[in-house]
Amino acid sequence: MARWDPGAEQRLRRAALELYLERGYDNVTVTHIAERAGLTRRSYFRYFPDKREVLFAGAERLPPALAEAVLTADPNAAPLTAALDALARVGAQVVEHVDGATERRAVIDASPELQERERTKTAAITEAIRDALMRRQVNTGTAELVAQLATVAFNNAFRRWIEAKGHASFGSCLDAVTDELRAALTGT
Repeated sequence: MARWDPGAEQRLRRAALELYLERGYDNVTVTHIAERAGLTRRSYFRYFPDKREVLFAGAERLPPALAEAVLTADPNAAPLTAALDALARVGAQVVEHVDGATERRAVIDASPELQERERTKTAAITEAIRDALMRRQVNTGTAELVAQLATVAFNNAFRRWIEAKGHASFGSCLDAVTDELRAALTGT
């Protein structure tokens, strides 16, 4: 077998998701995943540090992408508008590269360990948005609040996009969540 097998990473992701759905996250080992993908355990660790990260690979690119999008948003935009515009741009790109989102969500929802990892990812997103807003000269308290609201909106929009199963764009899901958020804040 070649040292770097073309398509190995994608096969590992697919194998992991299949096994997690079939057996439950806690009942699957790295060896199971590697075998299902037709690879060795050692090959698995060339791509992922542990069995959780196969579901979160690439997530580390999201916070910097969001920060950059906030920084390049209209300089005259209000903080929440700048953050939501950034989320719409980056979110539209993210959903183009997501495979098995419904299944992945089901696996995460069924595992406290994966839910914790998801919260860590969410915290990194919030921090990146907050820091970008502060670089835009938004005061710390407002930047923190806006980042938290924006992250909640992003997570809700992503969940709606998953539930829509391709029948709605990420942008329309984010718009719906934003409208609900504004209505809740204004009482309309």
